[in-house]
Amino acid sequence: MKAEEKGTRVKERHSALCVEEAEDVVKELRVLLAKTGIALPSLGLDPVSLAREAPCPLVDLGRCSVETARRLAAAMAVAAR
Repeated sequence: MKAEEKGTRVKERHSALCVEEAEDVVKELRVLLAKTGIALPSLGLDPVSLAREAPCPLVDLGRCSVETARRLAAAMAVAAR
């Protein structure tokens, strides 16, 4: 196997792990937020960051209502104590 091919495979594996990790953290966030009664409807992976040649996605927290933002801030304040 040529060094270039090996490098490509390493990048592909790294990208797959990045996507898997990002998907896992989105699931974890959904579960934890749900336990506090908070839902972020747009929570997911940023499609633009997935479109790169070697994706390493960003988590998009998305938009929410003012009430949801207040609940999120209150939950974070409790956790920060």
